[in-house]
Amino acid sequence: MTTHADQPHSMVEEGTTAVVQRTATKAAKAPKARKVKRANRTASEQRAHLAREIFEVFLFVALIFIIVNVAVQSFIIPDVTMAPLLQPNQYVLVNKAAYFFGGPSRGDIVLVANPQNPSQKLIRRVIAGPGDTITINAQHVIVNGAILNEPYVPAGEAGSESIVNQKLGSNQYFVLCDARLSNDQSDSRGFGAVPRANILGKAVMVFWPTSVIHWLA
Repeated sequence: MTTHADQPHSMVEEGTTAVVQRTATKAAKAPKARKVKRANRTASEQRAHLAREIFEVFLFVALIFIIVNVAVQSFIIPDVTMAPLLQPNQYVLVNKAAYFFGGPSRGDIVLVANPQNPSQKLIRRVIAGPGDTITINAQHVIVNGAILNEPYVPAGEAGSESIVNQKLGSNQYFVLCDARLSNDQSDSRGFGAVPRANILGKAVMVFWPTSVIHWLA
């Protein structure tokens, strides 16, 4: 039988037990709360990481797209003016960055904009450059007094237009078809010397059809 004297002691014990139980409950819940916070933080970090990766991929694709459009261009050969090296319907890769730090060299195959009709783009070969003097007759192309060796030109097609001692300006290039008799109005014999700004890039390879893939010297 519990007496009045025992009641305070019993109440103290009950209170102590309740405090201990609450403390134990809080202690048990604390790791779970930390785990939930950690899980939430990890999920948030994963989403941020994924968003960053998506942004980086988008940035990389955009950068490649810009570089490709600035640096290279494809061009389809429309006719036989550059035969036999280039044939109709072949696709040529043009390096538009080739002349960022220097001008074309003699013999380069280049993409040019017709000075008389800049919207017309043509693949032609550089025959002479700034300061050169050029003469063309039925047998030979002569630059600075020296006959050019042109193995890429079909026999007997040096030129159909007579040009005598034409001196090029400091920013001019003389370009010709390889098939000289096919159309003498679609190169420098017809539209004159080409300004440097009209040379859009260097043709570097034929990439289509795949059966004729080859680099252009």
